[in-house]
Amino acid sequence: MKNTRHIKTVLTSIPLLFASSLVQANPPGNDKIWEMLKQQQKQIKELQNKNKRLTEKLDLSAEMANQPATSPTTSSHTASNRTSIGGYGELHYSNLDSKKEIDFHRFVLFFGHEFNSLTRFFSELELEHVISGDNQPGEIELEQAYIEHDLTKNMSAKAGLFLLPVGILNETHEPTTFYGVERNPVEKNIIPTTWWEAGLALTGKINNVWSYDLALTSGLSTPTTGSNAYLIRSGRKRAAKAPASDGALTARVKWSGMAGLQISATVQRQQDITQGTDSTAGGATLFEANGVYQKGPFTLRALYAQWTLNGSGPKALGRDKQKGWYIEPAYKITSKLGMFARYNQWDNNAGNSAATKYKQTDFGINYWLHENVVLKLDVQNQSGAGSNDGFNLGIGYQF
Repeated sequence: MKNTRHIKTVLTSIPLLFASSLVQANPPGNDKIWEMLKQQQKQIKELQNKNKRLTEKLDLSAEMANQPATSPTTSSHTASNRTSIGGYGELHYSNLDSKKEIDFHRFVLFFGHEFNSLTRFFSELELEHVISGDNQPGEIELEQAYIEHDLTKNMSAKAGLFLLPVGILNETHEPTTFYGVERNPVEKNIIPTTWWEAGLALTGKINNVWSYDLALTSGLSTPTTGSNAYLIRSGRKRAAKAPASDGALTARVKWSGMAGLQISATVQRQQDITQGTDSTAGGATLFEANGVYQKGPFTLRALYAQWTLNGSGPKALGRDKQKGWYIEPAYKITSKLGMFARYNQWDNNAGNSAATKYKQTDFGINYWLHENVVLKLDVQNQSGAGSNDGFNLGIGYQF
């Protein structure tokens, strides 16, 4: 910049030098003076243009000298900071009475973008079981894709495809965040995790202790015949050209008024669980409550969930009641090694008098190679309505 100022000083002095020479020399004639003035004006204009170009070049060089050689332009750098990419995955080996198989169960990518401080986008794209297509075991799923906007400091709204506010695992199920190779059978068969719908939702904080979620979304549509008739898990349509004759309202409250403890409860109501395809079926109500307590290396999780289905159709099969619960203590022996035990009990035919209840005990270890990379081993023993004993091995990651 010193060079620039020097050039400007020299160039602005040129007209003064010309003027001085005119005064000190013998005065020429009027025609001669006019020709000299025109020539000077032309030279001054050319020098001014040259000075402008040289100044711009020097300013640009100085600006570039102050930037790292590898830094992108301001616009692309800003866009890069506002767009995020992440994901998770898990590989399972199962040696059970019902199956002996190895499966890369999930490969998931997250994409998000912050438009500004108030509005942002979230998405989650998942490939299950490696290969998708005709006669292949896998499928590609768009699990989340929604816009979130902050309405106030303590309340935000979202619209699109999102995970419902229910249970412990439904919204947070990355493999490094829970014990056991597979997700627990109660949240899988009763809630049913992983469960997403399309619609609108509000999330807010009442104070430092209480928070809430409200969601108006598409609803379940259970089969009405066959072995899966009125089963909750079979009613998920994933907003893929899903029937929309009847929606669902979901409400959750959370309490975190004690250090290390969080308790939440969710209620969902849908007027017709079959979306109008079965006159013998009616509405359905879910009630779910859970608690998570953590103190030092010790963690305790517990959950209860129950569906009540109206109508003679579900009642005839004993599926007017579908419920389950589990309790899971865990202890971290070191920062990398943790052990757990879990007792699960669930029944999707709880409305009848037959012995249809499942009981399952799991215990095992997690070993974190890194806080975002985990190795897992668990042993399970299942009794009651069925038997499915054995062990599972797994590796999971998130980033």
